[in-house]
Amino acid sequence: MKLSFPAVARVAAAFGLLLAALVPMAALAQDYPASHIPESDKQAIQNYQLNDDVFKRIVAVSQEAKAAGIKPSEAPTDFNKIHSLEDLANQVVSADPRIAPLIKKYGFTPRDFLLANLAVTNAAIASEAKSNPEMAKYVDQKKVNQANVAFYESHKAQISALMKESDDGK
Repeated sequence: MKLSFPAVARVAAAFGLLLAALVPMAALAQDYPASHIPESDKQAIQNYQLNDDVFKRIVAVSQEAKAAGIKPSEAPTDFNKIHSLEDLANQVVSADPRIAPLIKKYGFTPRDFLLANLAVTNAAIASEAKSNPEMAKYVDQKKVNQANVAFYESHKAQISALMKESDDGK
């Protein structure tokens, strides 16, 4: 799957540990075949439900990560070591020793935090695909969690503010 994700990547970056995971996640989305992900992980991603509690905690992690100076990982993602969401989550957490305690503070496991960020990112992609025919070619509408797309769209103003805040902090 080859996609250009500039706006979607900015959405993801606005959500904290995708700050630390942005390089691995963008690479995963663009270069890692989805067939390598176990079906159970694909289902977990598709079925994850965003809600106000999760959103508030993601925002809190994002803001605290920014304040702590946690930056995107410069290390390349070793796809030979990624066979599941847990493997990817472990790479994200190992990028900076401050990440695991930060996400735990807000009630996330590394896997849950990754799922939440993937849910936001997938919802952003699906939302963008509604008005972008090129991106729509890559979105399987049967696998889109419409509730998450609706949640994302209802929080677009807040997400835009986070993106602006993230851009201003560069």
